[in-house]
Formats: sequence, structure tokens, C-alpha cells
Amino acid sequence: MKNSHPIEDKILTQIRGHGRGIVVTASDFLALGTWPAVRQALSRLSRQGVIRRLGVSLYHYPRINEKLGGELAPAADVVAAAIARKTDSRIVASGALAANVLGLSTQVPAKMVYLTNGSSRTITAGPHILIFRHVSPRRMAAKGKISAIVFEALRYLRAQNITEGVIVKLKRNLPANAKTELKRDLPHAAGWMRPYIQQIVAEDILQGLKEVEQRINGS
Repeated sequence: MKNSHPIEDKILTQIRGHGRGIVVTASDFLALGTWPAVRQALSRLSRQGVIRRLGVSLYHYPRINEKLGGELAPAADVVAAAIARKTDSRIVASGALAANVLGLSTQVPAKMVYLTNGSSRTITAGPHILIFRHVSPRRMAAKGKISAIVFEALRYLRAQNITEGVIVKLKRNLPANAKTELKRDLPHAAGWMRPYIQQIVAEDILQGLKEVEQRINGS
């Protein structure tokens, strides 16, 4: 029997292509049809139990807990990213959340706070309460996503809590492309944190010599 709603197949193919855990909005599928058609298709998929509705035009394709058999809640940052796409805005994890994302704190913040160039709002999506706070363009000036999170984490820790251990951890854990972003975005950092960032991105000469020695010995 011919499918009377072919747009559903196209949407579902895209959703499945991203894998379970994704959070989507109607605006993600406007290339496939009109706004009403896309919203109706998502609504039908939700009624069929294929995806779960989190809020207005916000849907989750849940992961399954293989041990317990139930569905896993969406990750807060995935929900926040979907909301940013929906509102055509930019977001950056702030405060304790930024420190947690970078592994500088094991404490999961009670409030998921994101800075945004969009409107301030509080949104409940599934188990999460997400707080979006509008800030000045200067606060959002960093081009790199990791740069912005590092800036916010350092701002949260404050100078007196930025220890050598914090610097070493970021220096070790941040990938090379993130350090390149930090170098480029350094002029956008607050003046007091620039020396810390310079330490994070500084090349480790001794490590470089070790790598050269290993290549020579291995050849």
C-alpha cells in the first residue's frame, strides 16, 4: 500500500541517519516540505511512538538502555543545541556547566545555564530545566565553541582558583584544533585571564623533543 505521507519517511530517514539521542525541531526539515507539513509529520511520528515530544516543535529520538530496557533522557546540551537552531541563536555553556563540560568539576550543576545572543528564557524539556541568559555581543565574541566554553569556565573559577593543575588539565585534554581556536580568540578574552590561556596553548618544547626522539628511534 502506498504511503500517504511520504514526507514522514524522508524525515525518519534523516533522524535515523543521525542516530539515537538526537533532538530535532521542525526547522531542521524545512528542505523536505512546508512548515505545516513538517510539523504534522513530526506530530504523527510522535503519536506512533517513534519519537518523543519534548516541547513545542521539539522532539527526541531516544536511546535505549540495553540493560534496563527503558529509554534514556536526552542530554541537556543536545536539547540546548536544538533550541538554538530553532531560535537561530548562538549559545555557550556558562558557569558551573562550562567547568563540568571541560572536566574541571565533577559536580553536575542544578541549573543548566547557557549564555545566548537571543532572548532570555527558561525552557523545560523532558527532565531538564534550561536557562538561557541574553548577554552583550562582547561576551559572545569568541568564534570557537571551545574557546567560549574555556572563557566561561575560567570566569567561573576566578583567578584565585585557577591552579597549575587546572592549566595542566586543559593543556593535556584540549585537542590541537581547540588550542588553535584559543590562540585566535585570545583578543576576545578578559585581560586577567589571558596569561592563563597563553599557558594553556603554549607549546611544550620538552614534549616535542620526546616525540622527535621517539620517531627517530622508531625509524
